Amino acid sequence: MWWFYRKGPSGFSGASTAEEVTAGVDGSGLVAVITGASNGIGLETARVLALRGVHVVMPVRNVAAGFAVRESIVAKIPGARIGVLEMDLSSMASVRRFASEFESLNLPLNILINNAGVMTRNCTCSCDGLELHFATNHIGHFLLTNLLLENMKRTSRDSGTEGRIVNVTSSGHVMTYPEGIRFDKIHDPSGLNDFIAYGQSKLANILHAYELSRIFKEKGVNISANSVHPGVISTNLFSSTCKDSNQIISVVAFAIDLYSASVLDRDTVACFLALHPQVNGLSGKFFDKCNIAKPSSKASDPELAKKLCQFSLHLVSS
Repeated sequence: MWWFYRKGPSGFSGASTAEEVTAGVDGSGLVAVITGASNGIGLETARVLALRGVHVVMPVRNVAAGFAVRESIVAKIPGARIGVLEMDLSSMASVRRFASEFESLNLPLNILINNAGVMTRNCTCSCDGLELHFATNHIGHFLLTNLLLENMKRTSRDSGTEGRIVNVTSSGHVMTYPEGIRFDKIHDPSGLNDFIAYGQSKLANILHAYELSRIFKEKGVNISANSVHPGVISTNLFSSTCKDSNQIISVVAFAIDLYSASVLDRDTVACFLALHPQVNGLSGKFFDKCNIAKPSSKASDPELAKKLCQFSLHLVSS
């Protein structure tokens, strides 16, 4: 496990905590939207950003759970600014409602952390007729980003501060098809298995950030877009997936619980990319353990990234 503790060029390692990598950073005046903040990695990201003075807005599917999280953070951090709004990432209509409600708050937007994710045991379809992993993990975040982008551009122009988009994904070597993404399986998930479908959606997260970065650089927009692998962390993503599942998946879940660090000890990279000044000017990168890492060739394929975003734009515009 020596590699886990070895510090990279950033000065941090896999053993660094979110509070350590944001120590001394003043986030006062910044506003962040964090998806999936009612539990797991997103919850800890919201807590640490609030600790640094950031005004956090949490779009959550379960509003009651969101308010419970808000109260727990405020109890520990008096004066923390936490907003809760309803949003179901698997529904494009719900994402649009959230974006409209957020805009009505007249808040600027400096940071967008696309963190929420789903991993199911059955490749079912969303209410919009899309394969559920792809709909939730990618399309929901793709649409949300598009709807909030003008606010982020305006905020970066008015404040002179770089806007930051962080896509929380998986390993840069996700298990998927040889060609990367099967676009013909987005509307027809038959023939997909759970891990291929999940891997396909996570690959899409990396490609999305990659293409956003290219567009921002081309247009001179002062916003960065990066993707991060949060590390092997035991969260309810795995526990909910593996409940009543087969023996092999149950063994994998047990191994993750046994060897992975707790969220409180390990949620690091999203906070690092959201706040640390060391990241200024870095965009289109894939981060692991707070350091730039190399994803698979498919995850950095510019043509696949462009094709994915054109395809996604068509889906959300239909």
